[in-house]
Amino acid sequence: METQKSTFVTDWLDKRAKLTPDRTALVDTLNGSREITFREWNAQANQTANFLRALGIKKGDRVSVYSSNRVEYLDILFACGKIGAIQHNCNWRLTVAELEGIINDATPDVLIYSGDWAENVGQLRSRLPSVRHYVALDTPADSGDRLFAERESYPVTLDDRPEQHPDEPWAIYYTGGTTGLPKGAIMTHNNAAWNCVNTITGWGLTADDVAPLQLPLFHIGGAHIFCLPLVHLGGKTIVCKAFDVDQTFDLIANAGVTYYVGVPTMFLMIQQHPRWEQVDFSHMKLIISGGAPCPMPIVEKFWARGVDFKTGYGLTEAPANNFWLPPQDVRRKPGSVGFPLFHIDMKIVNPDGSECRPDEPGELLIRGPHVMPGFWNRPEATAETIIDGWLHTGDLARRDVEGYFYIIGRSKDMFISGGENVYPAEVESVMHSHPAVSEAALIGVPDEKWGEVGRALVVVKPGHTLDAADLLAFLQERLAKYKIPRTVVFIPEMPKTAIGKIDKKVLLKAYGG
Repeated sequence: METQKSTFVTDWLDKRAKLTPDRTALVDTLNGSREITFREWNAQANQTANFLRALGIKKGDRVSVYSSNRVEYLDILFACGKIGAIQHNCNWRLTVAELEGIINDATPDVLIYSGDWAENVGQLRSRLPSVRHYVALDTPADSGDRLFAERESYPVTLDDRPEQHPDEPWAIYYTGGTTGLPKGAIMTHNNAAWNCVNTITGWGLTADDVAPLQLPLFHIGGAHIFCLPLVHLGGKTIVCKAFDVDQTFDLIANAGVTYYVGVPTMFLMIQQHPRWEQVDFSHMKLIISGGAPCPMPIVEKFWARGVDFKTGYGLTEAPANNFWLPPQDVRRKPGSVGFPLFHIDMKIVNPDGSECRPDEPGELLIRGPHVMPGFWNRPEATAETIIDGWLHTGDLARRDVEGYFYIIGRSKDMFISGGENVYPAEVESVMHSHPAVSEAALIGVPDEKWGEVGRALVVVKPGHTLDAADLLAFLQERLAKYKIPRTVVFIPEMPKTAIGKIDKKVLLKAYGG
């Protein structure tokens, strides 16, 4: 006799509001560092859910959010989770034309926006046929738009929650996309929950931990690296509009921060700041870099300050944390991301699908309950990316003889020069160790003899001088000949993606000819 298994989706904030109602959930740095308890946050999210329902939003409908970081953004995420709606995140770094594409891809009923982008919303208004309501978080783009503040007139309790399955979508996050329209990775309730389980069991978070939220909330790392796991535990998230170096030093010094995540550019700015030498990191449990391979000079400067700085790895399609390097191995295994977290399986494969030998580079494949079910409206892209249950990441990795994983970089960044594979992250790390280099990137450019050769793009530190011959001589002492860039271009600043990573697509377009 068959038995039906009961499945349900818990109301995260309602549960936490009952278990630890008076613990501080959020610190709102956009409003005088106002502290918000889990009871208060749950009430706000319930009001938001009731407001969305009043706008006609029902289970499965999309709610687009086009906003910089703020507490209301998180309220919308959890309100969607309560009523079965799907939060659709808009990258504010995109052009109006790009936004038109991804919003129409999701066909939302509601577009909620912050005043930062009111002008762009005005341009988009006639191009989004599915949007029935425009809701302003602050300054409206049009006098006919609804105001998010209307939610305050709605009840702080929520009745009639829909039945939801854990594998149903909660949010859509768009990947960068090298060509054409970015793809929307679907994050289910299960994906979010299992990432929390993996993070808590692997990284050792507790209810007493505190983490700033500085990565943009349209990015998978915004809410999912620390914020959602801390909701699971009853910990504290400090909501910041964006990354600000001075604010970061203030938070580390005065706000009890125990966990911190950034991308290499953020850590470079921290180390180049006058307050770097004075800040006390001794109370922090974890400082971790993600988003791109972190140059070793940045890592070593933290080590010199007594910080067990390490590199993590996450991606939109497998949110958001995947590895853990045990503290005793941080210096013994420089550059390693460690081992897969508790409920994650990994392998590294050759182009023919065979598994790589120890220390042989190949593509990293991931499986586990945190991996997305697929891309929104893109069945062909889904079938190309998830094969036999394995997510093909497009990232190159290796595993040493002891089983420790290392992320080499994106496969699309690698180029072949005279039959030899060149991995830009390795060369970039050496370039960063030059005392006059502020930032550096390596791209492959066409070459008649070698197929491709390297071109270095370099930003020089203020007050320093550097010419191409000096840099190349420095690299020749430290790298094999085929890895040495053939040309060096000095540029005033490095183009960045929305989360502060060096934007290789822009560099290739401008300097790859």
